[in-house]
Amino acid sequence: MNQEVQTGVARLPALFSLAGRTALMTGASSGIGHHLAQTLASAGATVFVAARRVDKLEALVTKIRQAGGQAHAVALDVSDAASVQACFDAIEALAGAPDIVVSNAGTTVAKPLLEQTEADWDSVIDTNLKGVWMVDTEAARRMVRLGKPGCIINIASILGERVAGAVVAYTTSKAGVIQATKSMALELARHNIRVNALLPGYVITDLNRDFLLSDAGKRLQSRVPGRRFCEMSDLDGPLLMLASDASCAMTGATVAVDWGHLVSSL
Repeated sequence: MNQEVQTGVARLPALFSLAGRTALMTGASSGIGHHLAQTLASAGATVFVAARRVDKLEALVTKIRQAGGQAHAVALDVSDAASVQACFDAIEALAGAPDIVVSNAGTTVAKPLLEQTEADWDSVIDTNLKGVWMVDTEAARRMVRLGKPGCIINIASILGERVAGAVVAYTTSKAGVIQATKSMALELARHNIRVNALLPGYVITDLNRDFLLSDAGKRLQSRVPGRRFCEMSDLDGPLLMLASDASCAMTGATVAVDWGHLVSSL
């Protein structure tokens, strides 16, 4: 192995390290956010885990600390502007503006289109799309004010580029998140703030495990080119790439993690 290759290999761990950085994970009380908060902490970041109910975050904070990481819980309702500002005020008081913001909070209402109500639509759009806009914009304002570079990662979905039945508000919101990611990336690049999106496919969680492993789930799985659903750990590498210096030249990118589902015609 020549010296240039050796040097390149030796710097790889540092390239993906988040040591010394502060991260905010929204929607951290369960599911993907709960898992990815631990991923960020394991890479060295001090992680602020956020959700509407702080009491639901305490076990996660304890778990991260017992594993040797650093974490704090903070209250956040992404659909409420005052809550968003208060969340960032709390983080800034302890650690300054976060270096990394992962906008993960999301919800859905599964109903046929003709049965959906205005309240159903508003609840999904306010959390999934308006919430991303409010969190990302507040983060960017503080990064710019302090003159610090930053990284924003929006958790979208392959359903932002595909369609599915009975989730029109969800698919619309995630399509909006993808386009917002690109628009934000354009405006914030001059401030050395990168904005990218992670697009998970169907990910097995405690909430959907029974369905995805059922006969109906197996039929869905057969339409995925890789013939597999994602485990949450499949998101670890892509997240760390987007959060770290490994992706220093990437902004406005969308990274699908779906065993090929997005490129399938089915």
